[in-house]
Amino acid sequence: MTTSSSERGVSLGMPQPPAPAYPDDVRARLETDAREIIARYPDSRSALLPLLHLVQSEEGHVTRTGMRFCADMLSLTTAEVTAVATFYTMYRRKPSGDYQVGVCTNTLCAVMGGDAIFETLQEHLGVGNGETTDDGKVTLEHIECNAACDFAPVVMVNWEFFDNQTPGSAKRLVDDLREGRPVQPTRGARLCTFKETARILAGFPDERPGAVEEGGSAGPASLVGLRLARGEAAPARVVHPRDGGPHDEPQNRAHRPSTAEHLSSHDAPQQTSASDPAHPAGPAAEEGE
Repeated sequence: MTTSSSERGVSLGMPQPPAPAYPDDVRARLETDAREIIARYPDSRSALLPLLHLVQSEEGHVTRTGMRFCADMLSLTTAEVTAVATFYTMYRRKPSGDYQVGVCTNTLCAVMGGDAIFETLQEHLGVGNGETTDDGKVTLEHIECNAACDFAPVVMVNWEFFDNQTPGSAKRLVDDLREGRPVQPTRGARLCTFKETARILAGFPDERPGAVEEGGSAGPASLVGLRLARGEAAPARVVHPRDGGPHDEPQNRAHRPSTAEHLSSHDAPQQTSASDPAHPAGPAAEEGE
């Protein structure tokens, strides 16, 4: 004997209607940009990822209308486009803030204080994971590894790095974002909005004066291996004992990055043990030293 879906408490619902089209003027503008993107690839379907960034730059997230547009431009089905848009976390599926604030909570960042930062920001902003502040400025989320473990714990804003964070420095960062104060990443150009970032990721140039010249590079901790490969001597690594034992002489202390090496006013002090006051870590040394 079988039971119906209604008897099992399952609602199949009504089929979703087709996504609405963009207004004519918007579609014409996006088609011009889309053709420029598609022309870069020998196989048109290879342009899907940048096209998704393009439609994301229009509305701040990938809508059903945006996916329909991508499908039309590439002669794909909406199912094929949806499969890609839902696979990559860089594509937003619902409205979000001008600034995507991602706190790395993967293993090393978590151990160094990432979990504490994330919990602090949730309380400070009054939002949960993936939620946006009432003013529409900040969307908070925990994210997986940012490949910047040598600067843990790391926070990213619109995919730009803010290194060596603490709960206090992260709170100052989001406050500045909400108040519209200038914010400079540790490595990279000054921030732009999420929509502007999405257009750059679609492959269009950053037209802000001086932004290209501000582009970041690897930080000092990331370059330790390169210096060692070149035969350059590294300073001795100093790790102070946790039991409060004697400190080494000043001349033997580990390298501290200079102001020029850390350009962001939102960088926390290099000792990030503020997130775990019971276990101070001592001066930070470069990885591999």
